[in-house]
Amino acid sequence: MNSLEQAEDLKAFERRLTEYVSCLQPATGRWRMILIVVSVCTATGAWNWLIDPDTQKVSFFSSLWNHPFFTISCITLIALFFAGIHKRVVAPSMYPSSCLKFHT
Repeated sequence: MNSLEQAEDLKAFERRLTEYVSCLQPATGRWRMILIVVSVCTATGAWNWLIDPDTQKVSFFSSLWNHPFFTISCITLIALFFAGIHKRVVAPSMYPSSCLKFHT
């Protein structure tokens, strides 16, 4: 394979990779927003849970029962991570770097 054919193959590969990553961007943006909202809700709920004076006086499960916003936010965040949100959020940056690493 001469250098001209290699250059054309590389350009075609780059165009296809760019097209694929650009198709992922809208979905990735939505997943990032979901992750940000749930993370902020969890952090806010955790702060309210920690500053509540009753948290130290009751059992762990009772304190979680007394703070349903934190409990639901935390369960939602854990469920999102088990569903693979971390992969969906970083996918557009992960694919090009791994493809280029194997291509060169």
